[in-house]
Amino acid sequence: MPEGLRLEQLSIALEGARLIALDAAIAPGEVLTVMGPSGVGKSTLLAAITGTLDPAFTMTGRIRLDGRDLSGLPTEARRVGILFQDEYLFPHLSVGANLAFGLKPDIKDRRDRRARIEAALREVGLSGFADRDPATLSGGQRARVALQRMLLSEPRALLLDEAFSRLDSALRAQVRALVFQTAHRRALPVLQVTHDRSDAEAAGGAVVDLG
Repeated sequence: MPEGLRLEQLSIALEGARLIALDAAIAPGEVLTVMGPSGVGKSTLLAAITGTLDPAFTMTGRIRLDGRDLSGLPTEARRVGILFQDEYLFPHLSVGANLAFGLKPDIKDRRDRRARIEAALREVGLSGFADRDPATLSGGQRARVALQRMLLSEPRALLLDEAFSRLDSALRAQVRALVFQTAHRRALPVLQVTHDRSDAEAAGGAVVDLG
């Protein structure tokens, strides 16, 4: 059984000044929202989880995913997916080629890869979009492609870094619901960092305020 994401007595400091002190457990399918203004350390927390923390910071405590200690593991071995406020789709590649970047390299059969890409697009109502230019997509469509590209990498946890902040209110609610429902269906623990209270309310889980 998946155990979810655990931050055990996690402390992050810069030049002796502590920025983050957090002890939390996020069960599969649940969401923990970390709130606070810019500069308070929210993105630093995500960097610690993904293994991209700047060496200038010091960290103590443990980060465990499904019981596995992530300390010392390279980013690609952690099985942690992340969505940002920008979709970061490659403009020179088709939608399908963008999704292919999420597939594990050991999936080499072309028909298998194509089938997985088509299934991912079908899941979010974008059947037949594989050959489309990302520039022709709406904001909501780009967000769905970014979500599916991340999910094709088969993560065991999902991080959201102000992932909905650039969407207008109607689209924000739609994409947010899709992300949270997908995470719940796939039993992925979600850590969301945001400065917007509506994101926390939509998530429905526990909230930690770093303000």
